[in-house]
Amino acid sequence: MRLKLDIDPDIVAMMAAEVAAGERAVTAAMREAGSDLKTAWRGQITGAGLGRRLASSIRSQNFPRSGESLDAAALIWSKAPVIVGAHDTGPLIRSKNGFWLAIPTPAAGRGLRGGRITPGEWERRRGLRLRFVYRRTGPSLLVAEGRLNTKGQAVVSRSKTGRGKVTAPIFLLVPQVKLPKRLDLARDAERAVDAVPGLVVANWVEARL
Repeated sequence: MRLKLDIDPDIVAMMAAEVAAGERAVTAAMREAGSDLKTAWRGQITGAGLGRRLASSIRSQNFPRSGESLDAAALIWSKAPVIVGAHDTGPLIRSKNGFWLAIPTPAAGRGLRGGRITPGEWERRRGLRLRFVYRRTGPSLLVAEGRLNTKGQAVVSRSKTGRGKVTAPIFLLVPQVKLPKRLDLARDAERAVDAVPGLVVANWVEARL
């Protein structure tokens, strides 16, 4: 007696198809989770008033870069990690040399690249000397003798009579400053991780249909 067993459909083919569906599902899920997290982090940054430029520093990369895999992953990072990390943790900032932190007032204006101006840069650009004023209570000051232009910034006074000349506070001097925590990146990261299983299942079912 001869027995013959035929399996229809082919189990090997079915398993291969299921693995392929899983690879597509996991890869799609990780891409979606990564994209959602990047969008959420960028939204946090702009919502905190930190600007679109800093928000655009949030980038993402999917692995594998091409093709599909059950080990697919997504990497989300910032090209300005120090700045973003500072707003995420709210650190206590001290001067590196143990002296003062110079905080510019509106009369100082902005730096050449639109950022925070330093006392040395301010003196070079304005052509004025800064003078230290110690205060027992409250921050000490760096002040300059000049006039205020229409933008409220201190500039050289050209008046021979001294008309309009003022002593303007240009920098506040403090030993340290506590940066407020304005971001909670871990919250959105945890939400993205928690969403992955559901995304895998949804994409797997969709792939089979």
